[in-house]
Amino acid sequence: MAAPVLVFLLLLVATEMGPARVAEARHCLSQSHHFKGLCLSSSNCANVCHGERFPGGECHTEGGTRKCFCKRVC
Repeated sequence: MAAPVLVFLLLLVATEMGPARVAEARHCLSQSHHFKGLCLSSSNCANVCHGERFPGGECHTEGGTRKCFCKRVC
């Protein structure tokens, strides 16, 4: 009698734990101060952002033009 109860309790505890949820990191964007011209290449934008001490950067359309925005984890 004790074995089925023990198995039931183990299953109940296992389903309560469930899979671990991983939170996605939020990214903050800041327009580059040193990038000149239209942003056509995100890799070029990222290189400029590295010089501005950001880990990365990407092109985004704002107001009808493509601009370079530097990106970091908030």
